Amino acid sequence: MEKAITFLKSVPALLTRGYAPYFVILAHILVGSNWVYASPRSTIAFIFLLTALVGIYYFRVNPLFKALAISILLLGVMPILGLRNIFYLEVIFQISVFAALALGLNIVVGFAGLLNLGYAAFYAVGAYLWGFFGSQQIYLLNETPGTAPVGTPFFLPQDYFYLFLILGAIVAAVVGLLLGLPVLRVRGDYLAIVTLGFGEVIRVLANNLDKPLNFTNGPQGITPIQRPTLAPEFVDGFNNLFSGIIGSPVSSGQLYNVLFYMLSLVIVGIIIVVARNLEDSKMGRAWTAIREDETAAIAMGIPLVKMKLAAFAVGASFAGTMGVLVAASRTFVSPESFSFMQSIGVLVMVILGGIGSIPGVIVGAAVVTILNLQVLQGLSLYLSQLRQSDAVIPLIDFAWRDLSTQLDPAKYQRLLFGMILVIMMIFRPAGLIPAERRRRDDADQEEAKTE
Repeated sequence: MEKAITFLKSVPALLTRGYAPYFVILAHILVGSNWVYASPRSTIAFIFLLTALVGIYYFRVNPLFKALAISILLLGVMPILGLRNIFYLEVIFQISVFAALALGLNIVVGFAGLLNLGYAAFYAVGAYLWGFFGSQQIYLLNETPGTAPVGTPFFLPQDYFYLFLILGAIVAAVVGLLLGLPVLRVRGDYLAIVTLGFGEVIRVLANNLDKPLNFTNGPQGITPIQRPTLAPEFVDGFNNLFSGIIGSPVSSGQLYNVLFYMLSLVIVGIIIVVARNLEDSKMGRAWTAIREDETAAIAMGIPLVKMKLAAFAVGASFAGTMGVLVAASRTFVSPESFSFMQSIGVLVMVILGGIGSIPGVIVGAAVVTILNLQVLQGLSLYLSQLRQSDAVIPLIDFAWRDLSTQLDPAKYQRLLFGMILVIMMIFRPAGLIPAERRRRDDADQEEAKTE
């Protein structure tokens, strides 16, 4: 028995030596891919496959191998598996969108220490920018909301979408600067209140700018919004290569899911590179100084106004780009998508993952999205199926069909997230993956206690 316990304790060490991590990562991807391919509707199999990314992050392997493994999983395996169950592509797309938003908010909250409760406003700016210019809306300024004459053309060609990915970042950054100007003299709770008000102002404007000129179509939202072109030759070529693996021909609508999934990964990759470079730059160190002590930062000669404005602008630009992408993906944009709870949701991702930690906020976005879209929704669908059957709960002999719909787990999303945050603040206040600086400080404190 003692030998077995000793062997089990030595397993983690064995898995991190020599070539063992390489085999573990490849085996994880291979097993997970086969499992999802064989059971395309299994949530457990999909989550198991995604955890391969955690192994790639934690195992000490060659950086080139890490990049290769991530490319194989995200660019090769996931699109094929996603076309067998399109919901998986939607989940990864949502994770990418919220990861980009969380990385942007992390610049403001994590790097510079400026609490922003209206971050969804910048997301809305990007979405409505392409929503307005990429639709028929510019020709409907004098029309009643919800009506469009037959034959109304679109204002811009579809492929201007790619230009607007850049313009969305620029316009959102300008809006971030405009927000930063009036809040430079406030901090803490007052800053949170001002940014909350700004977020609500943007949402209310989108909700009411349907008169006297119909800019936003009011509560009904703007639709249809154009997607970029997808050549029929590309669809045919894709089917010739991969329809046998997928099991059936793929439509252009399904390939749009792959396109937006790929674009979201590219944007997140660019944002990660930018955020990492900023973190280790002179600007990033200035943000850290401002976060720790504004008075000391000013005494050190740090330009407080410029640095705060830069934090707001950079964080806003990430959200603006994702707003353009989501507007094109959904072909619809409305004020309800940019509520105060959306900002709180992104803030939860940052806190859960680790404030100031780039990999942490990505993990936080993934955890919250999977809990929301898969775990809670899956449990609610399972309970709904039980209600439609004649099954009863053992021991108490209670019929499932009599179970109230008010007990559906999906309705308790905010309660669950609140409980998770409370538990995190008690047991792991630095987040799931703490920032490197926070880890060093904690290690120093532990060392000081032992001395």
